[in-house]
Amino acid sequence: MPLKKSKGNMYPWVTHTHAHLGGECPHKCSYCYVDDPRFGRPEKFCGPLRLMEEEFKVKYGLAKIIFVDHCNDLWAEDVPTWWIGRVLMHCRTWPWNEYVFQTKNPARYLDAIAAMPKRSLLGCTIETNRDIPETISQAPRPQERAKYMKLLKGIRPLFITVEPILDFDVPVLGQWLTEIDPDFVNIGADSKRHGLPEPSAEKIGALIDVLNAEGIEIRTKHNLGRILK
Repeated sequence: MPLKKSKGNMYPWVTHTHAHLGGECPHKCSYCYVDDPRFGRPEKFCGPLRLMEEEFKVKYGLAKIIFVDHCNDLWAEDVPTWWIGRVLMHCRTWPWNEYVFQTKNPARYLDAIAAMPKRSLLGCTIETNRDIPETISQAPRPQERAKYMKLLKGIRPLFITVEPILDFDVPVLGQWLTEIDPDFVNIGADSKRHGLPEPSAEKIGALIDVLNAEGIEIRTKHNLGRILK
C-alpha cells in the first residue's frame, strides 16, 4: 500500500504511516487497535508474519514524520533480524524524514542502533508497572520493557506511550518513567472499552504530577477524558 497520510488521533504529530510487515502481531494484545469492532482485522494483518515485498518500492520523499509498521511490532521476537534490516535500509534510503518506531520489545532496539536512520524516534508502550495477564497481552513484561528503555537513554530520542493505561502503582511507574527520562510521554485510555483494569482519576493525576515535577513533557490523548471526568 502507498505511504499514507496519518489520520485519527493516535499521534497527531505523525504526518504519515507505512507498513512493510503483514500478518498478525505475535503479542496478540486484546485491545489491539488494528481490530475494528465492526469489520474485524484487515486481511493483510491476518495469518503468519510476512514481508509485503511491494511496500519496499514505496518512495518516502522528504520532510515527513513517518510511523513505520504502525499496525504490527517490527521488533517482536518472532520477526527475523534480516527483515528488520531490510525495513531500516528502506528508511535510510530516504534520510530526509524522521522515522518513528514503537515496540513492546525494546531489547531489540539495542542491536539495531547502528542500522537505524539518523533521525529516528524510539518509542515503547508501557501500560502499567504490573504484570499483564496473557489474556490481555503476550508481550514482554512491562518491567523488561522499562529496563531496556533505560539502557537507551541518551542514545536516541525516546518516548513512552502509556496507552491503554492499566491500573498501576504511582511510585513504581513514576520511577520507571523518570529513570527512562523520555523526550515525552503519551497517556491515553482504552478507546474501544475492552473492560480492562483501569486506574482511578486520582492515580493518573498523581502520575502526571510526578512527570511534571521532573520536567517530562506529557501528551495526553482526548480519550483519557473518559476516566478523568
